[in-house]
Amino acid sequence: MTRKPRANGIPPRQLEPSSVARRRALLRGVVGLGIAAAGGTIGSLARANALVVGQAAPPLVLNALDGRKIATRDLIGKVVIATFWATWCEPCREELPLLSAYATSHAQQGIEVLGFSLDGPENLVMVKEVAARLSFPVGLLGSPWAGDYGRVWRIPVSFVIDRTGRLVDNGWDDPEPVWTKERLQKVIDPLIHSKSELDRSFGARPSLPQTQ
Repeated sequence: MTRKPRANGIPPRQLEPSSVARRRALLRGVVGLGIAAAGGTIGSLARANALVVGQAAPPLVLNALDGRKIATRDLIGKVVIATFWATWCEPCREELPLLSAYATSHAQQGIEVLGFSLDGPENLVMVKEVAARLSFPVGLLGSPWAGDYGRVWRIPVSFVIDRTGRLVDNGWDDPEPVWTKERLQKVIDPLIHSKSELDRSFGARPSLPQTQ
């Protein structure tokens, strides 16, 4: 019994190879995109996984709006909060004034906040408006990547560096990364109120006995 051709004169079996080929090609394309996306994610995680609390913090340089270049490695002796934010991030806009007030009230105790904005140059005017109300320097990050801190894939996120340049708080590990008064007291207060970390790391000079 012969198979009847379709109305267009092409037997069904002749349609299968091209149909299957199209499906396979589409599948390969989807898989390829998935691998590329996964590769980007893995690369980001690989960099972020280089962060080790208690070890030297990777360097960061803030290109501030006022033209200064502020490197975290030049801030040894201070407690540094590097915060990443954007004008379109509502939680960021809420925590920035809190960080600003905290930095002002603890300036004499050696606290330094650096604000890295993920906004593009097209939003520079808005960034400047926000920065004008803050007590700490702000600059554009210029890229979603922050060196060894990895790709900034969620905001707000912050990293804390102690007086000796060690990472003491990894923002990627914080389930609730938004700064609050309570979180500042828990994470930052012990660092600025305790004895200088420099003394503890390099050894404070023993006091000489007084002579009569």
